[in-house]
Amino acid sequence: MEKKVTPAEKPAAEPKRTRKTGKVVSAKMEKTVVVEVTRTVKNQQYGRFQKKSARFLADDRVLGAKPGDVVEIEETRPLSARKRWRVRSIVTAARRGA
Repeated sequence: MEKKVTPAEKPAAEPKRTRKTGKVVSAKMEKTVVVEVTRTVKNQQYGRFQKKSARFLADDRVLGAKPGDVVEIEETRPLSARKRWRVRSIVTAARRGA
């Protein structure tokens, strides 16, 4: 016998959060990193592709991302005046030293 699940008993689905991948350009703050996300956009008139970039402040209390790391960030609730993203994972660590 199957148990019928009412809408009130259904587990709450995790909200769909936007994710972006970008490069850490600054990690000078204690709990925050600046992530630059680059995308390519086709010019309507000439058909050439252009690079466009945007910088996001992302919360990084756990992973400790360093400048040069490629990280994945996800949208979250507002954490401060400009911080609405959280570092989800470090995709590629930057080479340290020389």
